[in-house]
Amino acid sequence: QTYNGAAIIAMSGQECVAIASDLRFGVQNQTLACDHKKVYRMHDRLYMGLSGLATDAQTLYKRFVFKHNLYRLREERDMRPQTFASMVSATLYEKRFGPYFVEPVIAGLDPEEGHAPFIAGMDSLGAMETAKDFMCAGTNSESLLGVCETFYRPGLGPEELFEVISQCMLSGVDRDALAGWGAVVYVISKDQCIARTLKGRMD
Repeated sequence: QTYNGAAIIAMSGQECVAIASDLRFGVQNQTLACDHKKVYRMHDRLYMGLSGLATDAQTLYKRFVFKHNLYRLREERDMRPQTFASMVSATLYEKRFGPYFVEPVIAGLDPEEGHAPFIAGMDSLGAMETAKDFMCAGTNSESLLGVCETFYRPGLGPEELFEVISQCMLSGVDRDALAGWGAVVYVISKDQCIARTLKGRMD
């Protein structure tokens, strides 16, 4: 889990949700790139962050796209966030004896619940945990949790949510040598999704 390094935060607001990841791609202490996004789009109102081994993250992303496309063909609609989270959990649990070394974080809006925000995280075996406020994953998730508990408050609008999650990400990776080097933030509201790239410390 600490081979490539990662930091991912999902946070809920008032009819909006945000998910952010750092941009570093490295092999242990050697940094190879600083444009490696760890957040993947499933559809307009559903995004997933994958921390952990980068090769497993890419493999799983392609499997989830495949399964979501099959669902879309059969049901003629996009997956609800809860349904997608259950599918991710089942896919990881299938391989529990030789697991994928990833920790997914899922963030989305549920159109059938009045665009209510949905946030979930799980371990590499698919043991799922949902949250009403925020969810963190990565090589130094304790630091991320600490700043999120300090800065978060309920009922944030899209712009306030962006500001809070950005500060949490930039502060949280300061004490993590394996993550950082910039960040990307996606803020999903019922009528749009805004992606912004943040500059971070490069040391």
